[in-house]
Amino acid sequence: MSGKEPLFSSKNIKLLTEPLNKSNPITVLVLGICSALAVTVKLEPSVVMAVSVMAVLAVSNMVISAMRSYIPPRIRIIVQLVVIATMVILVDQVLKAFAYDVSKQLSVFVGLIITNCIIMGRLEAFALGNKPWPSFLDGIGNAAGYGLILVIVAFFRELLGSGTIWGYPVLEKIGLYKTGYVNNGMMILPPMALITVGIIIWIQRGKNKDLIETN
Repeated sequence: MSGKEPLFSSKNIKLLTEPLNKSNPITVLVLGICSALAVTVKLEPSVVMAVSVMAVLAVSNMVISAMRSYIPPRIRIIVQLVVIATMVILVDQVLKAFAYDVSKQLSVFVGLIITNCIIMGRLEAFALGNKPWPSFLDGIGNAAGYGLILVIVAFFRELLGSGTIWGYPVLEKIGLYKTGYVNNGMMILPPMALITVGIIIWIQRGKNKDLIETN
């Protein structure tokens, strides 16, 4: 037992923390932008989408890692897609059973998790070359980094565009409308999601000069 790496060694902790900042899949690797534009009008569906991606990515990463020695290289993409599709179907059915209204808001975007390049990218880049536990942590970390950006973007879009947070009328309660403030309808349009992500990238790169460079 003493020769085994601890479950939460410094190396494994980095798998959880680095995607939140220096290797964030959206702001650094520029992956998963489409869903960041599509589901961030409101905070609630953004959180549900983030949790859904986390479940799919963490379990898919772990399953592919456990099977990596038995997957013929020529059909690895097919196997990965089958595993991801299975997880997406399970997540979609759970959402329809326990959060039907949110499931309707997310519409086809839950199904499109199958094509999310973050998931396929982590399976290819990490799960196929690492053990199940680190692969599971890598999935959690990258999904958390993805979800963090979704939540930040959705927070500002819903607050400034609708005056609410999670449906609660925040701006009305604090009396901002009485000062003449009017909800900014531009914030609920897709281009503002892209602009908001761009602002986050600008702030992040301004504070982190050593961010990894991508081609």
